[in-house]
Amino acid sequence: MSDSDDKQELGQAPLIEHLIELRSRLLRAVVAILVIFLGLYPFANEIYTFVAQPLMGMLPEGSQMIATEVASPFLAPFKLTLVVAVFVAIPYVLHQAWAFVAPGLYDNEKALALPLLASSVGLFYAGAAFAYYVVFPLLFQFFTQTGPENVAVMTDINQYLNFVLKLFFAFGVAFEIPIATFLLILSGATTVESLTKKRPYIILGCFVIGMLLTPPDVISQSLLAIPMYLLYEVGILFGRLVRRRRQDAAMSAEERDDA
Repeated sequence: MSDSDDKQELGQAPLIEHLIELRSRLLRAVVAILVIFLGLYPFANEIYTFVAQPLMGMLPEGSQMIATEVASPFLAPFKLTLVVAVFVAIPYVLHQAWAFVAPGLYDNEKALALPLLASSVGLFYAGAAFAYYVVFPLLFQFFTQTGPENVAVMTDINQYLNFVLKLFFAFGVAFEIPIATFLLILSGATTVESLTKKRPYIILGCFVIGMLLTPPDVISQSLLAIPMYLLYEVGILFGRLVRRRRQDAAMSAEERDDA
């Protein structure tokens, strides 16, 4: 066997080991989601009732939601419970991803990546909570009170679920803006000054994204666009702090070298 064949086999061995580890991590994540789902499924109807409460609280007394499809009474709570299981398992899933990539990172990269990972999970949860406790009550109050008086609001449970899941995801992702802005500044892809000058375009972009991700009304668009812009400013603020800390560290290093 030639030296080139030996090198090729040595190169393939680590790749196979990484693929085996990746499969193991993915299986653990899937098993975790399945276990959580099986634990939550007996409460599927209660979970759906909780998610539907912002709308039901705005409807007249005695009103109820309807199912226009035969399988909707089963599929809607089933789908919601599966999504909640994934939602609950996110920290463990990200832990598995972290355990897979961490050995290839430097110590300074690990020190930075772990807080960013934890904060991104917390911000996603915060975005979903903001949607449920702030956006939904205002949004459903507007929808239920602006219709004609002789029209009864009877929302299909499957359509409602698709609607709220879309908003949960939109607000969860929108709350990641500080992390994205911070990483762009940290990586050198852009600067604080450049992002500051682009504020008018960012404001316009936030409202365009709000228009695309939310229902076609001004209230829901504004409730997404305004927090997005404020979170963008938070990302710039953290970028300034990091830049100042780096400048102080560089000045301290120069002073030590001069001494």
